[in-house]
Amino acid sequence: MLEHEEVLIRTGARSGLPIIIALHSTALGDAVGGCRVWPYPDWQAGLADALALSAAMTLKCAAAGLDFGGGKSVIVLPPGTASLGARRRNALLDFGDAVNDLGGRYHAGEDVGTSAEDMWVARERTPWVHCLPVQHGGSGEPSELTAVGTFAAIEATWRHLAGTSSLAGQRISIVGLGQVGGRLAGLLADAGAELTVADIDPGREELARTLGARWVDPETALTAEADILVPAALGGMLTDEVVPRLRCAAVVGPANNQLGSPSVADELARRGIVWAPDFVVNAGGVIHGTIIDMAGGTPEEARKATLQIGDRLTDVYREATAAGIVPYEAAIRLAHRRIADAAALRETAV
Repeated sequence: MLEHEEVLIRTGARSGLPIIIALHSTALGDAVGGCRVWPYPDWQAGLADALALSAAMTLKCAAAGLDFGGGKSVIVLPPGTASLGARRRNALLDFGDAVNDLGGRYHAGEDVGTSAEDMWVARERTPWVHCLPVQHGGSGEPSELTAVGTFAAIEATWRHLAGTSSLAGQRISIVGLGQVGGRLAGLLADAGAELTVADIDPGREELARTLGARWVDPETALTAEADILVPAALGGMLTDEVVPRLRCAAVVGPANNQLGSPSVADELARRGIVWAPDFVVNAGGVIHGTIIDMAGGTPEEARKATLQIGDRLTDVYREATAAGIVPYEAAIRLAHRRIADAAALRETAV
């Protein structure tokens, strides 16, 4: 049974590419979520990704204390296609039209495969895209706050495990050195962590050298002996096949939808590995967009709210310990509780 409020699927009139917007929930407010451009085996795989990502956005906003719901959009590239190429502008205009047709119930920003400049193109067709370039009056890329929030989550997790938030000398393995992973690696290096890093782009090795990190291939980084594993690439990395090979005390990263299936959270716990729920950890980007671009707040206010991710994750661990459940279940309980409270208030007001 479809749990989403609305799903829009169309072929872009200009680009000929599938445009998908999944609007999961507006219980707390208008839905927010980024636009992903990625090659999928077929449009159905793109739809599945949009459905899962939008549901995670609902949890993310609720867990972050934001009065917004969850949505996500996908522009589906053909298999093996590296980028939009000459069709980029047309695809983004098609995307803007699709967003506009939802009448403000969904607000979009950048995601994997898109940028602030891309949102500026889509803005030609709709006012409901955000995280625009600074030179056009926007707040720019949200990657910095996503990295800041993830760093706060790593500190909170290490404090939960070791009684201290100091990361000096701790072994941290990062899979993915993109916009967020690269910034996070810099923060961890400054904190004195011993880094092992990997990315599918060999050009990222220069960053590894600059940070004094050990450069390995992604498979090696995933199963490296470490205190904390940081998934910072695409989702689905933690599967039933991968978990038995992990050699870390905790997994804390900014990647979305890290679990191959919900049961993986239980398997991680059985093996004594603490998993920080990704939708709590990576909320810095949506905090950036909603506070600065949508609410007219300042970067300082957004940063302060992002740093609270560490405190929220501590609450998750506390709830999990008290109830004898895994952090994933505890985080979902806390998010659903907030959504239910908002619904009750709305009914009372009516």
